[in-house]
Amino acid sequence: MKQTLLVKLLPTSEQVKALSETMETFNSACNEIAEVAFEHRTANKVKLQKLIYYNVRHRYGLSAQLTIRAISKVAEVYKRDKKTKPTFRKDGAIVFDQRILSWKGVDRVSILTLKGREIIPVKYGVYQAQRLNRVKGQADLILRNGVFYLAVVVDIPEPPTYNAEEWLGIDLGIKNIAMDSDGQVWSGNQLNGIRKRHAKLRAKLQSIGTKSAKRLLKKRSRKESRFAKDVNHVISKLLVAKAKDTKRGIALEDLGGIRSRITVNGKRQRRIQHSWSFHQLRKFVEYKARLNGVPIRLVDPRNTSRTCPNCQAVAKENRKEEHFQCVHCGYTGFADHIAAVNIGRAAVNQPYVLSHSFQPQDKPMN
Repeated sequence: MKQTLLVKLLPTSEQVKALSETMETFNSACNEIAEVAFEHRTANKVKLQKLIYYNVRHRYGLSAQLTIRAISKVAEVYKRDKKTKPTFRKDGAIVFDQRILSWKGVDRVSILTLKGREIIPVKYGVYQAQRLNRVKGQADLILRNGVFYLAVVVDIPEPPTYNAEEWLGIDLGIKNIAMDSDGQVWSGNQLNGIRKRHAKLRAKLQSIGTKSAKRLLKKRSRKESRFAKDVNHVISKLLVAKAKDTKRGIALEDLGGIRSRITVNGKRQRRIQHSWSFHQLRKFVEYKARLNGVPIRLVDPRNTSRTCPNCQAVAKENRKEEHFQCVHCGYTGFADHIAAVNIGRAAVNQPYVLSHSFQPQDKPMN
């Protein structure tokens, strides 16, 4: 499985300037290449290279390989939507391959800039250190809040997936982030409370509109997402560990397109629904399961919270908010737990549908 790791660079002030100039020049070149691609309606890298290669090298002073990478970046982005001309921010990612980026031991990296090769120290945690010896393919230089990082692709071996006869059903929600078929619940009250406070603070700072307010907005812009990501990492790790320890598989609802299917009333409900990361938590569970050999199945989510696990009767009236009571046999229980049990049962005869092309972290392209 391919995984993307973030490695922090520790450049000197002169190296920061060299990296910044290279990044800005690279993306300016990408914008000019995009003009040509859009004008000729082509995302073919070979054709683009014939049209623009020498002009880009002469005008922007990029090396041969940086020019090729810029052309490739534009072609990949334009290929996604040929109706729109791509535009690239001046601090957009630079795509490096092994010709223009190489590792010098485990603590330094050599990167090609407009001023030549720069040997820059790197910093990473224990998790990254255990995987950096498996670096494969390209790496992206990205800039976040004034700090340079390398998004490095590594190839992680997957253990064989064991055969599971029983399945741990997991119901995802908003009030309760997750509940499994064993009855364990991960409440979303703390996360929703933090998001509510952040929303109020953002509205207040936006209404003020001063330079200091804008600086504070920028400083706090990623704080909420970092907190939510950490919560999802913790929950997914615990769920996978539980399934592995009991030799069960994990059953999840196939929530593709859930945001377009759910309708809500009011600005507050829309904010709560669209700010919660259904997709991220599910993907975290999926890739951690694959790294641990735990089988995953996605099941049809229809009527999972309306089906009685005792008599199999399906009725909209069975569920009333958080409470479940079967109108046919009288069976009662917590609605999210009932849904998790039904998801686990549905996985028994469900075909394996999880895609193997998933990468845990998407890399920025512009």
